[in-house]
Amino acid sequence: MDLNPPVGSKISIVQNGGDPTIVIPQIKSYSRYFAGLFLLFWLGMWAMGFGATASEVLAGKAEAFEVFWLGGWTVGGIFAAYILYQCFRPPVPETLTLRRGSIVYDSGIVPPQFNAFGRLIPSSSDSWRSMFPKRHRDDLDKGALQTLRLRQTVAGNRLTIDVGAKRIEIGSGASEVEREWLAALLARRYSLPQTPDKAAIEA
Repeated sequence: MDLNPPVGSKISIVQNGGDPTIVIPQIKSYSRYFAGLFLLFWLGMWAMGFGATASEVLAGKAEAFEVFWLGGWTVGGIFAAYILYQCFRPPVPETLTLRRGSIVYDSGIVPPQFNAFGRLIPSSSDSWRSMFPKRHRDDLDKGALQTLRLRQTVAGNRLTIDVGAKRIEIGSGASEVEREWLAALLARRYSLPQTPDKAAIEA
């Protein structure tokens, strides 16, 4: 079976113990570095405010408002430090290891997407997930692979597989042409009876 990605694609194929692994690089997000630099300066100001107020609290000179303010300021600093870590954490590519009857899927580590890369974000919860995506690892058996769909939306195509009540988006960092190639490859390799849906348009 031809495993060659489309010409000019950044997707690569490596052999992992005899099983081919499709490696999909994450989309580069330069906006996260600007956000990270802003947070570095903000945390510097945070540290000065925290130190000044904490010294008054420890000396017993602070008013009740300053005590409550210090608590909120501490929580804000911890949250900002977590976002800073997310901004500078190295991304890990998405991988699909093609076994005989299943796929070992790893979403990798996606960098925070502060601009959503042109995709429509239908709700605030989706926007939050795009900023702080979680890493998913799944063993996609033949039953799950039956749900493979290439869905056409107003923002472009989406390649999805359902695992129980969870819907996994495959190749989020790939181009539309690369997702079409990947959908056709998986459908052929695993003899899926239903071809990817390229006709229906979803909102």
